[in-house]
Amino acid sequence: MNHRAILAIFTAVVLISCAGKETSDKLEAVDFTKVRITDSFWRHRLDVNEKVTIPHAIKKCIDEGRVDNFIFAGGLKEGRFRGHFGFDDSDVYKVLEGMAYSYSVSGDKSLKQQMDALISYIAAAQQPDGYLYTPYTLKCRDYMNLWCTYDKERYDNLSSSHEFYNMGHLYEAAVAHYIATGQKNFLDIATKSADHIYGLFGPGKTEAMPGHEEIETGLLKLYRVTSEPRYLELAKTFMERRGHGLMNNDPYFQDQKPVVEQTEAVGHAVRANYLFTAMADYAALTGNNAYAAAVDNLWENVVGKKLYITGGMGSWPAREAYGENFSLPNNGYAETCAAIAGVYWNQRMFLLHGEAKYIDVLERILYNGLISGISLDGTRFFYPNVLSTKDVGEGYNSGHTGRSEWFDCSCCPTNDVRFISSVPGYVYAVKNRDIYVNLYVAGEAEIDLGGKNVRLVQETEYPWDGRIDITTETSGEYALMIRIPGWARNRPVPGTLYTYADGQNAGWDVAVNGLSVNCAPVNGYCRVARKWKKGDKVTVSLEMKPRTVIADSRVTDLEGQIAVECGPVVYCAEAIDNDGINIFTEPLDASASFSTGMTEIAGVEVGTVKADGRINLIPYFAWNHRGNVDMTVWFSR
Repeated sequence: MNHRAILAIFTAVVLISCAGKETSDKLEAVDFTKVRITDSFWRHRLDVNEKVTIPHAIKKCIDEGRVDNFIFAGGLKEGRFRGHFGFDDSDVYKVLEGMAYSYSVSGDKSLKQQMDALISYIAAAQQPDGYLYTPYTLKCRDYMNLWCTYDKERYDNLSSSHEFYNMGHLYEAAVAHYIATGQKNFLDIATKSADHIYGLFGPGKTEAMPGHEEIETGLLKLYRVTSEPRYLELAKTFMERRGHGLMNNDPYFQDQKPVVEQTEAVGHAVRANYLFTAMADYAALTGNNAYAAAVDNLWENVVGKKLYITGGMGSWPAREAYGENFSLPNNGYAETCAAIAGVYWNQRMFLLHGEAKYIDVLERILYNGLISGISLDGTRFFYPNVLSTKDVGEGYNSGHTGRSEWFDCSCCPTNDVRFISSVPGYVYAVKNRDIYVNLYVAGEAEIDLGGKNVRLVQETEYPWDGRIDITTETSGEYALMIRIPGWARNRPVPGTLYTYADGQNAGWDVAVNGLSVNCAPVNGYCRVARKWKKGDKVTVSLEMKPRTVIADSRVTDLEGQIAVECGPVVYCAEAIDNDGINIFTEPLDASASFSTGMTEIAGVEVGTVKADGRINLIPYFAWNHRGNVDMTVWFSR
């Protein structure tokens, strides 16, 4: 037996041992199938996603050939490849993932039938050995890229082909489908693919890695539902191969250093955030301290030096990339996919460490720079999410002015589809006999607590109101971990990149059955432990008022500028609401007076803020619904 075989056996034993140690003392998110949202804010988003955005995305995938590519590759009909050679397959997988999440809530039979049809096409397109990539199978020719020709072999251009990237999205969709339906038909396609790739590129095999990270997170999800240690091992193998010149040490691919030595987020922001998500997930699953330390450093770098106030990530449009430290121009990029990957990353950081600061960042992304990427009616999208439209000119939205129904590269719309459907899975988490209340979203949850089913009901008008009532419908002895958001403790973000400028203090209170609890937050949570009786109610009161915010003085792009937020929501001004005022030069004082209200935009009620009786503000996520007009988040101070 050679040394590689011995090493492989030893590694497998270690991985199996690690897998066996997964017990209730690990933080786990409460599954999306166990949380039913009734919240007026998120219920609308979920309904629109299922009834409007999913059909819209399916139609686009059909019209532009993405679905036909699977039908043709499977020999079900004759036809030639159509579309972009790299990543069009992934759009179908992402839509399927969103469909699975939605089906778990609605149980809609037509949704199930559509999923069954799409999965049958994918199954037909998969080759006998597990390979699945329609551009290669159909021997495509793409006038936009000379790679896509007949004379290439499988996996011979991993920096550009996205073969592994597509499989990552396939794996995530298959896991969601399995959890939502209990069926293994899609999961079997995923495991067949993963086994095929492990056989070619696993430890001791061909030294290669994906140019676009995503397969790593998919493999880790596969591992969670199958307990197959090879998937955990392959995810680590792909991460370990970075920094050794396989992509010419190009920072764009996060290949500049081995992952455990990386301390600064660089390169393509979506790729980077998917990598960091996998690193945090791997560290949480295995207890790998080197990965934990590295991803901690990367998180501190982004949150402390590279995060937009909206939670956007990646300021460099030229390469859709992270810029230099403290470089945050208002006409930067902040791609929607990077925001979505940022939520994934911060959730995994929370599961790794159990600290509320990661949910604070997740919430900032969620209510601002993520949902800004999809219109309130669910049919129009932003690829980048700029913070000002004065300086970016025509075509700032990936060639479009204003929101667009679709893009040649439509990674963002289909990512929106899968993410919005998954929101129920971010509300709660559990560890031992502690239930973490991470997001304030009205609805009901059935939470497995050591074999006992605990039912919680949450009532709130968050993010427009800071009162949250949480009623337990299950008696028993356990603790509720109540997150006190950073914004309610006078810290808009962890660290000092942004600070409140108004000299005020916010207030908060937690009460049980009307009596205040004397609780000092630990790691951002107020722990309320007691022997609960059915009907006991926890009331969380978060003082929600408009606050002015300034950036670290090292952010020269924002020198002399000021922003406004209220609770978790960042506000902006559009010219349409401010006749006679130049929104880019009208001064706003740090101690400005504010009034709040509600208005309707695109048929949806949203909060409004008026500053000093003259500047009218709306939530950043709601901009560009009333024409292509000037907009700004930052004002002259």
